[in-house]
This record gives sequence, C-alpha cells and structure tokens, in this order.
Amino acid sequence: MSADPVTARRPGSSLASLRRLAPYLKPVRWPVLGALAATLGAQLCGLSIPLVVQRIIDGPFATRDYGGLPWMILLVAVLGAGEALLFYARRKLVARPTALVEARMRDDLLRHLLRMHMAFHDRWQTGQLLSRAVGDLVTLRKYLAFAALFLIVNSVTLVVGLGLLFTIAPLLALVGLCSAAPLLLISYFNETRYKAVARRIQDQSGDLTTIVEETMLGMRLLKSFGRAHVRTRLFHDQARLLRGSELHIVRIMAALSAAVLVLPELGVAGLLAVGTAGIIHGGLTLGDVVAAITISTYLRWPTECIGWALSETSTAASACDRYWELRDSAPAVTDPVPGRTRTRRPAAPPRGHLRFENVHFQYPGAPRPLLRGLDLEVRPGETMALVGATGSGKTTLTALVPRLTDVTAGRVTLDGVDVRDLPLHDLRARIGCAFEDAMLSSAGIRENVALGVPDAAEHDIREALRIACAEEFTDGLRPHGLDTRIGEQGLSLSGGQRQRLALARAVLGRPALLVLDDPLSALDLHTEAEVEKALRRVLTDATALVVAHRPNTARMADRVAVLADGRITAVGTHRELLATCPHYRDLMSAPEPWQEAMPR
Repeated sequence: MSADPVTARRPGSSLASLRRLAPYLKPVRWPVLGALAATLGAQLCGLSIPLVVQRIIDGPFATRDYGGLPWMILLVAVLGAGEALLFYARRKLVARPTALVEARMRDDLLRHLLRMHMAFHDRWQTGQLLSRAVGDLVTLRKYLAFAALFLIVNSVTLVVGLGLLFTIAPLLALVGLCSAAPLLLISYFNETRYKAVARRIQDQSGDLTTIVEETMLGMRLLKSFGRAHVRTRLFHDQARLLRGSELHIVRIMAALSAAVLVLPELGVAGLLAVGTAGIIHGGLTLGDVVAAITISTYLRWPTECIGWALSETSTAASACDRYWELRDSAPAVTDPVPGRTRTRRPAAPPRGHLRFENVHFQYPGAPRPLLRGLDLEVRPGETMALVGATGSGKTTLTALVPRLTDVTAGRVTLDGVDVRDLPLHDLRARIGCAFEDAMLSSAGIRENVALGVPDAAEHDIREALRIACAEEFTDGLRPHGLDTRIGEQGLSLSGGQRQRLALARAVLGRPALLVLDDPLSALDLHTEAEVEKALRRVLTDATALVVAHRPNTARMADRVAVLADGRITAVGTHRELLATCPHYRDLMSAPEPWQEAMPR
C-alpha cells in the first residue's frame, strides 16, 4: 500500500483477490454447493421443456395419436414447478451462508483496524474506511449470493444447451453458436473497460462518504463560520465526479445491452431461415425447429447473464482488492510473538515505575526526529508534570507509554519491563489515559465512563465521576441520568463536561499509572480547582505523567520535566524551575490564547 492511500490507488483489480476468499467460504461450502446444485438443476429443468415440446410436436401432433399427450403436458408442468422450487431452494440455501461470510469479513476488518497504529488512521480517510467496511462487503455478499453462482451455472447451461442443439440439428446449433460467440467476446472486452471504471466509482464513493462524514461532524463549526456553502460546493464537485464515472459505466452497459438485444434476435431469425429451409427440403422436422428455437430463446438469458456476471466479477474483484488493501496493511504496534520476540509478564503487584531510556522518535516522512535521546524517570507514586512548547512532542511522548505508537530507538519501561515485551492487553489494563480531545461515543454516560472497565460496579463509576466533579451534572441529565445517551461524540455536552467524563474514565479502576494529556484545559477556574483537589487524592495512590500548560497543573505535581529540542532539559519542582530555568519561566508566564487576544 502506498504511503498516501487516498491519492495513490491501483487502477485495476485481480481475480486473485477473489481467490483469497476461500478461507471464508470453506466453512459454508456445503450450503453454497447445495445452492449451486439447485441452480443448475433449475436450469436443466428449463432446458428439458423444449425437448418435451419437440416430442409433443413430432409425436402426438404429427401422428394424431393423443393418448400420451396428457402425460407429456403433465411432465412440462412438473419441470416448470421443479424449476421454480429449485430457484426457491437456491435463495434459501445461499442467503444465510453469504450473510455469514460478510459478517465474518467485516468482523475481521474491524479487529484489524483496531490493531492498526495511529499513524495508519492518520493517513486513511474515515469515509474510505467506512466505504470498504460497509459498501464493498455488501457488494461481495451480493456477488457471492447471485452473480458468482450464475456465472458458473449459466456457463454450464450454455454448454449443455449448445450440446442439445447439436444433438437435435448440428446446422441449427452452428447458427445459434454464431450469435452467441460474438456476444461472449463483446462481454469479455467490455469487462476490461468496466473494471477500471468500477474501481474508480468505489474510490470516489469513499471520498464522497468522507465529505459527508466530516460535514456532519463539523456542522457547528461550518455554521458558526458561515462556510456551509463552501462545503456544499466541495460535495457538489465530488458528486459530479462520481456521477461522471457512473454515467461512463452506464454507457458501457448500454453498448453491451444493445449487443445483448440484437445478436440473439438475429440468431432467432437465422434459425427460422435455416429451419424453414430444412423443413422444406425434408432434412428437419417441425419439432426440431421449434425445439431449437425454444432452446435458443431459453439460452438467451444465460448468455446475457454471463456478460452481466463478468461485469459484476470486475466490481466484486475491485471491492475485494480494496478490502485486502486494508487487511494487508501490517500493524506497526503488535503483541510480542512467543518464540520470535521476548514476552514478559507485568510485575505483580504493579508499582507504576515508568522510565524513558534514550528514546528517539521520528514520524514517517518527517525530515528529522521529534524526540532525540530523551531520558526521564517517573518514580512509583510520583506525579510528574511534562511541560514544553507547542509541537515539542509532549503528546507523542505520552502516546509511547500505552504503545499507541512505538519508539524509533531506545525503550520505554514499566516496572522494569520494556513495554514492547508486554502483551498489549496487560499493558493497557494498567494505564489510565485522558487526552486533551475528550472523545466520547453516542452511548450513555455509564457506558462511556466504564469503557476500560466494562464490569465496573455502580459505586466505582460514581466514585470516578465524583473525583472528576462530574456527578452533579450527570445525575441531572434527563431522562435517564447515567444511562442518558449523549449524542454523537458527546457534542450535546460542553467541552468541560466532556473532559470531566474523560477524566472519570481514566481514574476508574484506579490504574497503577495515569497518563493525562492536559486534562484540565477545558475547565473553568472554579471547576479546575475542584477537580485538582479531587485529583490530589487519586494521585497519592498512583504514578502519573501529566502534560501541563497551566501553572496550577504544574504546581500540583511532585516534579516537573521540561521538554525542548527533543530532550528533557530540566527536572525539578515547580518552584525550583521557576528560579533556575528561564525557558520554564517563559512557558509558565506565557498568557493563555484568550488572554493574548485581549486589548491591552
């Protein structure tokens, strides 16, 4: 996969992608094979009817002996009913297995996306991920349930039908073949054009989904700046591109449909001409000609369907390509593999002793490392504030602890164990995180707070809310208190309320180590003082690394580390650093952004 998955896309698709679905199809192979057999049986029932009609015309009608005619008519009725019942059985047999395949593929994709490192999600548009996880898998399910079966069955039906024609009258079979062969060739060449356009449509649909998703999430911002018309124009431009591609594929299908309509009609005309001449000269019977025309007419749909199924195969292969593009992306942050990498168990009981040892970190494509030889120790039970200028790497440093990303060189240890040697579940179970951008789901308060401890007791959840000074406003939510849904990303709450819920989520379960990225930035001064007071009680029992921008937050810490030029340049108490470190003094005396905007 390219470094920029949105702009650098592969133009074509490959049937090899579809072959990779074999592990998903293997568990459901018997019902799928049953559906295939039922479909083939239905087609053969339909093909048998013209043979019975031939016997009726050349038998009872020709000899005027009508004794066996009722049984032949009954046989036609039985074959017709059998065809209908077998088609019904096909739908019943194939619906559940293909839906199961779709569900398993979507489940595997979601698990894979959850394993991917943050740099991967920074590169990929959310709309593209949604398009591949939803739209492309629906396309694959429909293909497996219908087009794939009929591509196989109709190919067999076409061969059997031509064989019957050769058995009845070789000359008529050649006429029918002359009309079918060009149609297959046209379908094949159109399939090559179709697959490139189909891939472009899928990618453009993903881009359009991204625009819609970003517009809905940024609705408040767009309205407040009066820029809705700009977003509308962007949507219109992308929709126009998608419409152009869809019209292109319509033109391809229109040309194919014209051929599908004309060539079989010409074939029937040819059969009538040759068949009439054969009857006149005595080489063919009326039953032969009627059977040949009936079989040719019956084969018209399988022939058309093969062209359609080839186009659907291109679309499905393209969807499969897009699916495997995601699945083939290797996660940069993985669990240690027994036998290949060193696996360690976390210390028991956990102490929360955190060390950064000669840590280097460089973002992919960045001209130089962000962190260069950084060393820092946070002792058990200590609260360490991390202070630095914007862009100095504070948030990146905190992301290294729970392994949201990994060091480029050096190591991070927790209780003396390299975090890369710990299973991710065990590592993250010992760390409570709260980030500056407090992300919440559209679920209830209880579910949001208990995200990391799903089985948390009611009194523990309330204690966490009390620590974060959030209990008062959560109890007042209507109509269901803690079970009240808070809207997408919690946007029905204020920024300070969201941040307090994120803080409650971090302290729930009393983790051994707290990593807090400026957890008080959205709070007013009164609430900040209350939360700080409550936090002090929690921090007496835990180790904490806290990104601080305000003097009050730094003052709350046992020690403060100053991050500059990719290294820790000073460590000490808030008071000591104010007296000895000019850079720290400048950082702490810098006005808040809202203060800088005020007239002097």
